[in-house]
Amino acid sequence: MNWTMIGVFLALFVFVTVLGFVAARWRYGDLTQLHEWGLGGRRFGTVVTWFLLGGDVYTAYTFIAVPALVFGAGAIGFFALPYTIIVYPLVFLVLPRLWWVSHKHNYVTGADFVRGRYGSPTLALLVALTGILATMPYIALQLVGIEVIIAALGFHAGGWAADLPLIIAFVVLAAYTYTSGLRAPALISIVKDLLIYITVIAAVIIIPMQLGGFGKIFAAVPHAKMLLAAPPAASLGSYGAFATLAFGSALALFAYPHTMTGVLSGKNPRVLRRNMALLPAYTLVLGLLALLGFMALAAGVDKLPAFASGFQQYKANFAVPALILHSFPSWFSGVAFAAIVIGALVPAAIMSIAAANLFTRNIYREYFRPQCSSAEEARVAKWASLVVKAGALIFVLELPSIYAIQFQLLGGVWIAQIIPAVALGLYTRWWHRGGLALGWLCGMVVGTWMVASLHFAGTVYPLHLFGFTIPAYAALWGLILNLIVAFVFTLIFRALHLAEGQDATAPGDYTGQSAQ
Repeated sequence: MNWTMIGVFLALFVFVTVLGFVAARWRYGDLTQLHEWGLGGRRFGTVVTWFLLGGDVYTAYTFIAVPALVFGAGAIGFFALPYTIIVYPLVFLVLPRLWWVSHKHNYVTGADFVRGRYGSPTLALLVALTGILATMPYIALQLVGIEVIIAALGFHAGGWAADLPLIIAFVVLAAYTYTSGLRAPALISIVKDLLIYITVIAAVIIIPMQLGGFGKIFAAVPHAKMLLAAPPAASLGSYGAFATLAFGSALALFAYPHTMTGVLSGKNPRVLRRNMALLPAYTLVLGLLALLGFMALAAGVDKLPAFASGFQQYKANFAVPALILHSFPSWFSGVAFAAIVIGALVPAAIMSIAAANLFTRNIYREYFRPQCSSAEEARVAKWASLVVKAGALIFVLELPSIYAIQFQLLGGVWIAQIIPAVALGLYTRWWHRGGLALGWLCGMVVGTWMVASLHFAGTVYPLHLFGFTIPAYAALWGLILNLIVAFVFTLIFRALHLAEGQDATAPGDYTGQSAQ
């Protein structure tokens, strides 16, 4: 153990933990109200929202999972770059409309909107359950990132000791999310981003200098990992996997509860539009971080004896921590590791809050305590956030994953199935609630079956059609079936004149015209 590195890490970790508790008094509001605890009072401006959404979207996925995939699987890992470019136009089209209608009707979650739009508590329940389920593996990815960093600090071991970092992460998250709600990750994300930018700038300057420049780095990478493999005859091969992972991940991202929570915390749609223009700055950082996977290959970190045990236990997920240990002095390694852990804690807090909002508003209040007070609603949400984190722990401990990114991709398979009800519902009321529910069911079953057939170790399913093989992200296969079933049964249910439910919204609610 290097005590200088550990000391710097602990100092920064303790600082942001204290900041998480202090956040309860920042922009003070009544935290016994759900919209104050879970949405920060809906009054974050452009700068705070930029940091919050950045902390929401750029997570341990960015700092551990993507470079690990590049290190282990090569060029396919760069699908994350077009994914984060595609997503912003989609968000620009959809989420400002969600903000307006949610502001008008006091909706806290996407399921609240579905409940009002289709007059269907059952469809809202399906959306809420999907959001909670999909959030758990995404939080699990953050906890894997923390576990790997703690191992890099010298604390990795077998048995109970190996799970200790997850327990610590659970306690820290539980404490400051329970106390401060969304204000805690919003405030901490400012510190997190500063540390991340410092780490990235240092890494992309110093490490290439040590390795002889980018030319030598790329020359050291095996040719098979530099480019996507040419597809065989009668197959899209890795091209199909790359394209569908990028597009499917972009579709899934804006449907996640934590993305909606970050969006609804903004004080007006102008804040969101500015952020859609500013957030691509993070994509530049993501591209540089993805290159760390190639740098780790060029440095041969998996062959260094000092990192052998950690590499064997955590596989490719250990690539970036090993590279940092190999390339930087102890004190800066402590800064970098603190940045990564904080970068995992911030989104994990937002995700658990978002899932708790879903449980409280769309399950507890809808089915158990319709007359519950606002204080009871907030109290239940705080406890629900603890349960969600416990579920994430189960994902980490029970599901195999060579690459931590598979946790996020698994969540994407599930959350993509609410897109017809939420995203399309923001533009049209044509879809029948029964058709949407049946489409959701088929998409969930098929998407989950595809991932299960891959033993939960991958999410790209090769579909064989008419002698042609199309490998594609299971989220898209499920969503395509979902839309087909929803379309067909909408026609059938309309022909049968089945009740469609009452729409509580009006056209002007989606553009703010009804508020003028």
